[in-house]
Amino acid sequence: MFPIHFSAIRGDDITVKSYKVESRITSRFCHTTVKSSVVNSGPNAQSIGFNVQIPKRAFITNFTMNVNGIMFVGSVKEKTVARNLYAQARARGKAAGLVRANSQDMETFKTEVHVPPGSKIEFELHYQEMMQRKLGFYEHSLYLQPGRLVPQFQVDVYIYEPSGIASVETPNTLGEHFSGMAKLTSSKDKAHVVFKPSLQQQRKCENCTTSAIDGIFTVKYDVLRDSNVSDGHFVHFFAPANLSPLPKNIVFVIDVSGSMWGVKMKQTVEAMQTILDDLTMDDYFSIVDFNHNVRCWSEELVPGSTIQVAEAKKYIQNIKPNGGTNINEALMRAVQMLVKASNQGMIDPRSVSMIMLVSDGDPTVGEIKLSAIQKNLKKVMREEFSLFSLGIGFDVDYDFLERIAMENRGAAQRIYTSHDASDQIRRFYSQVSSPLLRKITVQFPEDSVSDVTQNHFDKYFSGSELVVAGKVLPSESTTLNSFTTAFAVTDYLELDAALAQQQHAFTGFARQMWAYITVNQLLAERSLAPTAGKKRKITQRILTLAVEHQFVTPLTALLVESEEAKERLLADSPKDPKQGCCAGRTPVQMVHSIPPWVQMTTPAPPSHAERPLPDHITIVENDPHFIVHLPKNNMDVCFNIDSEPGHILNLVSDPGAGVVVNGQLVGSKRVEEKEKVNTYFGIISVFYQPDGIRVSVSTDRIDLTDGRNNHSFTWGATADITQDRVKVSIVKDSKVMVTVDDKITVMVLLHRVWKKHPTHVDYLGLYIPSNNQYSSQAHGLIGQFGQEPEVRVFNLHQGADPLKKEATMEVKGNKLVVTRGWQKDYRRDNKRGSDVFCWFIHNSGKGFIDGHYTNYLVPRLDSFLPLPL
Repeated sequence: MFPIHFSAIRGDDITVKSYKVESRITSRFCHTTVKSSVVNSGPNAQSIGFNVQIPKRAFITNFTMNVNGIMFVGSVKEKTVARNLYAQARARGKAAGLVRANSQDMETFKTEVHVPPGSKIEFELHYQEMMQRKLGFYEHSLYLQPGRLVPQFQVDVYIYEPSGIASVETPNTLGEHFSGMAKLTSSKDKAHVVFKPSLQQQRKCENCTTSAIDGIFTVKYDVLRDSNVSDGHFVHFFAPANLSPLPKNIVFVIDVSGSMWGVKMKQTVEAMQTILDDLTMDDYFSIVDFNHNVRCWSEELVPGSTIQVAEAKKYIQNIKPNGGTNINEALMRAVQMLVKASNQGMIDPRSVSMIMLVSDGDPTVGEIKLSAIQKNLKKVMREEFSLFSLGIGFDVDYDFLERIAMENRGAAQRIYTSHDASDQIRRFYSQVSSPLLRKITVQFPEDSVSDVTQNHFDKYFSGSELVVAGKVLPSESTTLNSFTTAFAVTDYLELDAALAQQQHAFTGFARQMWAYITVNQLLAERSLAPTAGKKRKITQRILTLAVEHQFVTPLTALLVESEEAKERLLADSPKDPKQGCCAGRTPVQMVHSIPPWVQMTTPAPPSHAERPLPDHITIVENDPHFIVHLPKNNMDVCFNIDSEPGHILNLVSDPGAGVVVNGQLVGSKRVEEKEKVNTYFGIISVFYQPDGIRVSVSTDRIDLTDGRNNHSFTWGATADITQDRVKVSIVKDSKVMVTVDDKITVMVLLHRVWKKHPTHVDYLGLYIPSNNQYSSQAHGLIGQFGQEPEVRVFNLHQGADPLKKEATMEVKGNKLVVTRGWQKDYRRDNKRGSDVFCWFIHNSGKGFIDGHYTNYLVPRLDSFLPLPL
């Protein structure tokens, strides 16, 4: 699935002269180059963007850009070094960057440059990846979305496999429109695929001006196997054929908590119907389903007979999701089931035992500390057991699922809640459902190799491949033998001379492939490092290899500089937190659209992330600091309220619209008796009187009450709720947005602090747009400024603090001494915030707000302000 409205080249009134993609695959290692030439044909200067979808397992190795003859050249550096250099000379254009997108297999490289009319820009991106064999084939995918007609559009894929090509095909994945247009030529060890549609062939219809090229271009192939040596490095491939599958013992552990209700559960059930049908009489299985409780379909493993499978399918079909999430107990129960079967001699010693976990959220019941669950699992999992994790959606901590899977000889996969989620689950299962070998060791003669990558493997699955790489030590021998528990001795070919003769081969591939495998294995080891010291050592090894081999990784960055280093762009590789991105998208399906003034603290969709910073916003943050935005005066005015813990302040009281917004204060932890206690908002309440609905947001939970029922939601999950004319959107561990009658919107931001901090407490920030449609009766500490007063600031002069100016403000018939200062807006950066400069009113806003702040104290969270004030 591609991101919505994705286009490789972005801009108005531009001409894309060419778009060319070339992939060179040598012994399963691929180097891809994407080039495009663009002209700003419009009358104005504008930003032109270059976006490329690349596989998640690929490393970017270089990016160059030629802007009107000025060449920008990339080099990979340690991330902190690159960022410091970047900060020294910020580019005139916007920074390049990797942004995680909503897909299992790809992420997006994006760059943007601002150029005058008539400018010519040439973009060129390079990335490398190792082909992975799945279900009997290597599959090379290129994501083609030019977004417009291109006079010179061409894709070339060159394959050189010295040991021989067994088969190659180009399935028509771009649709019937391009059927038969990919041309394939091949020989014993080489293949060339070219896709070169003319301008007319690119059109969606005969007279259309839009391009039909929008999808994935795929080349599939398989090889004859052998070991390869090149440039002093070797790569050994192991994929035996004609083996019968080993019997398996599998416990399916399925999350049936309330968050799985609806489409997620429906698609999981659909997938399980097919998966259960795959079981044979030699396989043993059971099902554990869990919410706040844990249930077993069968307390013991049963054979995969037709009768047992039919019963299991009925059981799954009748599951009704509800309640919390007790992952720890469910996994413990599954392990106990395998241990019991093993102790009772039910398990065939040749068989493979595995647990397959399917979940969409973090634990909320029982043991909820992820590190404790990881330790508990490690203690009980036997060496012959494996865990495979499937994380559905973005509310699950995918890093955690991946850690427990890797630590227990398995793998993890994120499942995206799109229409094909059930197919994604089935595809993952099909890759691990046919184990052919266990405990594989690939060895080489002593003193023949060094720096060998992983050569002990727990399992080998049908259709996959095991790859071992390393350095070849100097020797008179012309052969390198490998000794494998399940495979005979293989000879290697001397490839360097052969590669030099192949115009489209990728020389030095073995060296790069060894580095690629080593870096990936080190990244996996780093995530499981038991101590900080061990992690630092692994980090240093990754940095050394990544910089030497020019790989953009989570620890390195690509610095793109002009020839004289006057301009710099920066590209970082993202981490993969549970939201699935770093600076990318949080796939929260809002019931209503996100207004432009909401800057996402968790990553936003590209369309929102690219919007300019909004001005029209009123903020209440910290203890509590009010920042009132006055749009007509183009001014921000600040004041503090110094009240007591437990007091409820009225923020908006609008009897005409039937809306009231109140905030209750909590105090900081008191250190000494005489010390002043700071106050913060601990509860924000929005009450809509016509429908009798109140939304109460605290640091612990979100309550929605309609007079008859009370619905509670934790901060631990993303949710969207619509009740009559009130819409509530919860973004996990981040914020809540409440919209009333599509006219009045309130955003509440969650601030978490260290639990053991001697004084600080969790608190809430409040963000209210200035364009809320209040009635003429609106009042309150914020609501009164719906009718903006006339404000005049004059007599600017040096204040008592030499760093802060003072002035006189004339407002509401009062002349006030005001100080120039700043407060914080935490929408974009929840930790550090961004500065908002404002005129500060002393004495709790006296003279700026109507009356005294104590006039705004109300008895209950749903109380309107008494009128007149």
